[in-house]
Amino acid sequence: MTNLNAAPEKEVYVSIDTGYGKMKVRLYNDTPLHRDNFLRAIKDGAYDGVLFHRVIRDFMIQGGDPSTMKDSLKAKEFATRYDYRVEPEFVYPTHFHKKGVLAAAREADEVNPTKASSSTQFYIVTGKLFNGPGLDMIEKQRYEKLLQSILVRLQTENREKVKELYRSGNRSQLSALRDSLVEQAEKEADSLKEKALLTKEQRDAYRTVGGTPHLDGEYTVFGEVVEGMEVLDKIQKTATDPADRPKSEIRFKIEIL
Repeated sequence: MTNLNAAPEKEVYVSIDTGYGKMKVRLYNDTPLHRDNFLRAIKDGAYDGVLFHRVIRDFMIQGGDPSTMKDSLKAKEFATRYDYRVEPEFVYPTHFHKKGVLAAAREADEVNPTKASSSTQFYIVTGKLFNGPGLDMIEKQRYEKLLQSILVRLQTENREKVKELYRSGNRSQLSALRDSLVEQAEKEADSLKEKALLTKEQRDAYRTVGGTPHLDGEYTVFGEVVEGMEVLDKIQKTATDPADRPKSEIRFKIEIL
């Protein structure tokens, strides 16, 4: 039997110590796989002296790659030890890409269709401010992406039928089938349209503090900066090379508070 009077799970905070100052981060309890994996990596020393190796102003700062450790032997050891992925935990729209959130980096969909996360690499969102029309456009793009994904699924499900009609030269039935699939996709997308819409909380956050709404539902968000946002701003303004790597090294260490 569930104990309704049980105390809520205690939240964990960590400190990211950089040459620009410290950022205090709260880890979310409803993304336990990422929280526990992150804490394990911290205790293991995986974040002792690694780099923020990718910085894009008005977008995000990324770090946590073991290969950026100064000690090459240690870097190789940690890269081998953390050669795995973490299952995605999308708690959306509760957690979204507003400025200051901590999210897991990952490989592209082409090689990682389940959107599983990197075991160590993460990013912190800086993003930019959006106005109403800009957010409306994002909703439109999200709906079009939803519609396209449904259409692709239906086309895949009917692939053999399409091939058969194509081979038989029955152009009229082939055209009718394609029109039918488009109609089915549009009906299904309309029934799921709410998924493409931003919540009031999202719209308010993206208008006032900013963020990267196009990443919502694509990467696992598992924490947020609660102190030291000025440190984040300093880091995102650092000079970078054409590959978005800071020209001056920005190393950091993470400790559990």
